[in-house]
Amino acid sequence: MHALLKLARLIDAINGVIGRAVYWLVLAMVLVGAYNSIARYSGRYFGMNLTHNMLLETQWYLFSIVFLFMAAYALNRDAHVRVDILFSRASPRTQAIIDLIGTLVFLIPFCILIIYMSRNFVTQSIAILERSPDPGGLPRWPIKLAIPIAFVLLALQGVSQAIKAAAVLAGILPQHRDTETEAGKVEI
Repeated sequence: MHALLKLARLIDAINGVIGRAVYWLVLAMVLVGAYNSIARYSGRYFGMNLTHNMLLETQWYLFSIVFLFMAAYALNRDAHVRVDILFSRASPRTQAIIDLIGTLVFLIPFCILIIYMSRNFVTQSIAILERSPDPGGLPRWPIKLAIPIAFVLLALQGVSQAIKAAAVLAGILPQHRDTETEAGKVEI
């Protein structure tokens, strides 16, 4: 079990590094969006278009990357959406059982399904080096490739969560949920 907990810590660390890197994409997304808004409306006064399809697609790509790649980070930090009517009042052991079943029955199979279903979609896009149909648009294949990569990371984070829940059930960990610290939350 201790080797599995090491694996869980490694997965948590990988998704932590990716999550902290993606934080910066949020700033880039906001800056590109602000520029697009200002340029679209101020261009009317100058009689010219100050924005470009590439910038509009960049904003869309950044949002997609943030959404996709932060899913595993949010799961690791217990910041995901949860219907928390009874869960918060349950004992750590009951919470671990709920999380273990939910992860093994719903999360990991769903991730596998998305990875499987996206394979042709992504490989065809890469094979033809798909580009945006809009003038000056960006290549489409990189954003399509992000879909299965993000779901692999989410599935791995599900494995980590399942390992930690099993460790709680085995009595090795007192709880598998994150504990509060001065900076918010930190993984166990």
